[in-house]
Parts: sequence; C-alpha cells; structure tokens
Amino acid sequence: MAGMLPRILTVLLCSVSLLLSGCGDDRPEQILKYQQLTQQRLDTLGKMLDEGQVRNANLLRQYTQLLRQQKPELAPLLEELAKDATRSGPMYGSLQRRLEESRNAANFVDVAQQLSEAENLYQAADPSLYNDILSDPVNVVADMSGGSLSRVNAISREAAALANGAEDFGPGSQLVGNPAYGNWQTNSSGTSFWAWYGMYSMFSNIFHRPIYYDRWSDRRGYSYYNDVGRYRYTSPKQASAQTQTYERTKKQFNAQGKNFDSPYAKPRSGASSLSRASSSVPKASSTGMSSKSGSGFRSNYAKDSSFRNSSNRTTRGVRRGK
Repeated sequence: MAGMLPRILTVLLCSVSLLLSGCGDDRPEQILKYQQLTQQRLDTLGKMLDEGQVRNANLLRQYTQLLRQQKPELAPLLEELAKDATRSGPMYGSLQRRLEESRNAANFVDVAQQLSEAENLYQAADPSLYNDILSDPVNVVADMSGGSLSRVNAISREAAALANGAEDFGPGSQLVGNPAYGNWQTNSSGTSFWAWYGMYSMFSNIFHRPIYYDRWSDRRGYSYYNDVGRYRYTSPKQASAQTQTYERTKKQFNAQGKNFDSPYAKPRSGASSLSRASSSVPKASSTGMSSKSGSGFRSNYAKDSSFRNSSNRTTRGVRRGK
C-alpha cells in the first residue's frame, strides 16, 4: 500500500494538470494557426487583386466600365460594384472583419464554433474560391447589360430560371441573401424584406418593388453565394440572423396552417465551370447544417487547393457572341 500512494498522487496531480491546461485540448493552438495562415492568404489575395491576377475581378472591372458607357445613369451603382475587384470591396472587407472578430473568443458560443469559423475563413481566403464568389457581382452586371455581356461560372439567365422555376426578382438578385450587400429586415406587419446597404439600394429603385423573404425563399434563382459558398462566406453571427428570419417566417406560416421551407432547403442548379475547391464543398447534410432550418454552423473541413490563374483559359470574350 505504501508503494501505491505515490503512484496515486502522481495520477491525481497529472489529472489536475490536464484539467488546468484544458485536458490536452489543442484547439486554441489550431485556431491561432488558422488565423495566422488566413492573414497570409488575405495579404496574398489582396496583392493578387492589386496586380490583376484574379480573373473574375478583372472581368468585373471590364464589365462595369463597358456598361457605364452604355448606361451612364447607372454609374454610381456600377462604381460600387466595381469595388469588389479591389481590397475595398464588401467581400474582401467582410473577410478582414471576420478575421479580426475571430480573435476574440467572446464572439463565439464555444471553442468549437470559433475553430469552425477559423477554418471557414482560411478556406474563404483561398483565391480560387474568392474568384468564384466574385461570379455573383460579375453576373449581376452581365444581366444588367441585357445579354450583351456574358455570364461567368453559371448557365444563362433563361436556362437557370427554367431549371429552377425561378421568379425574376430583378437586377442584383444574385446578391440577395448575401450579408455583404444587405440584410433581411421586418416591416410593421411582420413581413421580412431585403434591405440593401448604401448605394446598392439603387437596385430597388431600378426594379421599383421590394423583395420579400417568403416569396424569394420559394422562388429564388441560383447564385454562387446561396448555393455553394454560404458556409464559408457567412459568419456565425450572420448565420444566426439568417436562422432567426427563417424561424420567424416559419412561425407565421404555421399559424396560418401553411408549410414553409428554408430558402436553402433545396439547392438551385446553375453552376458552370467552378474551381475544384468549390466543387468539393459538402452539401448541407454532410456539414451538420440542417437543410430544413439552416440553423447550424459548421466548417467544411475541405482540403486546401491551389489557385490557378485562368485568365488565359477562357474560351469566351467579354462581349457575348451573336
């Protein structure tokens, strides 16, 4: 017995030591490493934007310049859209803000959520994925041109509408739902509608009617953000706001004896020629996010991918061939 006492004390001391050190939890170190790597990726991405090495950023610059010549009355809106081709755009700025917020553990419910955000940010800063997310603003400008400019990474507007039974929500519809450009607000009757940020409100002036959440959820078309990139390009706080809008609307429908599905319950078709990294994005069911509620927030745990500059590989010009 005398010989066992030191061993028992040693075990107890080791147990206490493990508890004090987080029971060997290495997630804080993983989070720090992801944050450091993400900062490096953001710096690289910013330099690539500066030097014109991101294909869809280059197209966005070209498209906005061309359309400004055709429709000078849209110049303020087009100048705002063109910012997405630079470090000052809302998408790049969103990644910077999220990285800063990810460093404060108080912004997360637990260390698991903080780690998921760190991993998602690391993936979102991948230039190949960032190139894909820019297909949305590029295609907004393409659609505003009336078809004179080609869509990228997506099938035609007409084909996508037919494939998805989608309603025409007007110019800018690919950006609806993306928290970098606006948010869902609720009017006095309890109905949620899309409210654009700043100059993007010109989209409402062009189409002259609001976009209501319930109808958009049922009849929305394809966009990269909503159908491929939402998990990586949405912070936990933004995901929570999306969930609250869904749950509030579902409760209203249930009170009327009606069913209501999340806008993300059924992915829309329409993607074309996306990067390998985007093609590897898991479906909602495999990321722990309920497709019915859209309430979860999980990392994609996707493998890293290298960016290939495809600026010389496109087979289509800026202008659509007749």
